[in-house]
Amino acid sequence: MIIGKNIHKYYGDVEVLKGVDLHIKKGEIVAIVGPSGAGKTTLLQILGTLDKPQKDQNYELKLNNVSLKNLADKKLSSFRNQHIGFIFQFHQLLPEFTALENVCIPAFIAKKTKQETETRAKEILTFLGLSHRVSHKPNELSGGEQQRVAVARALINNPSVILADEPSGNLDTESAKNLHELFFKLRDEFGQTFVIITHNEELANMADRKLTMIDGKIIE
Repeated sequence: MIIGKNIHKYYGDVEVLKGVDLHIKKGEIVAIVGPSGAGKTTLLQILGTLDKPQKDQNYELKLNNVSLKNLADKKLSSFRNQHIGFIFQFHQLLPEFTALENVCIPAFIAKKTKQETETRAKEILTFLGLSHRVSHKPNELSGGEQQRVAVARALINNPSVILADEPSGNLDTESAKNLHELFFKLRDEFGQTFVIITHNEELANMADRKLTMIDGKIIE
């Protein structure tokens, strides 16, 4: 599913990633933990093609057997839209749009039809227990509901993997627990793969594997 080898990243003179290797299998839920500044978010951004490793290093980065190393920016953007879903700590929903409209955006970018997209979006929102909230805007939703809309948006294009950066970090305890259980339900129902950065030990310990990052390296 995801193969990364010898991934380095510098910001100025600071080496943030120091030759990271990892292999994530389809249908796995992998938690990445570690102290702030260890390089977790930088690694997730590189896995999600939002950033790139150092080109002068002999690295490898593959997703679904597709090498991402030499893809041009336009092809990389298209690949990201079709194969990678993102969930962030703050839901990043657009306030002027309804829950349904927010979920549909990635599919519209992929040039899917309005009818196909809205049907699929309603199916996902119903699965997530939000069928009664499709016409509500983000400010009319609870924190947990907003984050579930963000999950639906991440799922709309049936991505190969979902990358989540502190997805429950802005939620109360009960909403966080519900979100964590939802990830495992999605994996069991759809074979969805998750890579999750978290400081939540309960979520990390529930994962199939827990990877610890310290000082720019993964310590298994």
